[in-house]
Amino acid sequence: MQNAEFAVIGGTGVYDPALLESAEEIAIETPYGSAYATVGVYKDKRIAFMPRHGKTHNVPPHQINYKANIQALYQLGVKKIFTTAAVGSMRVSMPPGSLVIIDQFLDFTKSRPTTFYENGERVAHVDMTDPYCVDLRHHLQKTAKDIDIPVIFGGTYACAEGPRFETPAEIRMYERLGGDVVGMTSVPETVLAKERGMCYATVAMVTNFSAGMTASPLSHQEVLDEMAKNVHLVRKLFFEAIATLGTEQTCHCQSAIGVI
Repeated sequence: MQNAEFAVIGGTGVYDPALLESAEEIAIETPYGSAYATVGVYKDKRIAFMPRHGKTHNVPPHQINYKANIQALYQLGVKKIFTTAAVGSMRVSMPPGSLVIIDQFLDFTKSRPTTFYENGERVAHVDMTDPYCVDLRHHLQKTAKDIDIPVIFGGTYACAEGPRFETPAEIRMYERLGGDVVGMTSVPETVLAKERGMCYATVAMVTNFSAGMTASPLSHQEVLDEMAKNVHLVRKLFFEAIATLGTEQTCHCQSAIGVI
């Protein structure tokens, strides 16, 4: 089986086949189902790219097999994961087009498996003081500064169940509880990565202001159009960050899980 030290999870636009040498699409069988990734080399670093919503973008957020995806990367030997997500903003200080390096989340999901430790196998509690790796976040911030890509360092991601968009009342609630942006995919992805001892960081692409913040209703096309404007920046940021990153883990991610 192919191996990789780094992974990028995101939409198709984040991955450019021309960037990877010796790229190979592979299927990974896990105890939780199958997952797919493209594995190749970029500047001597082995990278796995995983399309979160499936190869043809046909899996909605609430039906993604997050456990299979994260377990597959773990089986490939991945230590550090970079992810992207399209989000709506609940702050005028984070307008469409902003790139936000997320540091916290609020979980409003309802029906997703959230842990590898279930069905009576054992009891485990994972420390989520830093749900997104401190080291990776600071490395992304430094890389962004070095290559002159504006980013907002820090933000709280409110994770909704989806696949519908949120109501204005829900947005007001999320904002009052401390949310900055809203999306549908960060949880349980970051939790599962932490359970497997992997470093995980997210750069959120703000595609729109959230429901109720503007006079016009939100359309899916609006989200797609704004993503297309900025996806090349996220791609450049991720690949340059990986090129200057080692495989050693000096943070607390690898020891965050406590098993009883």
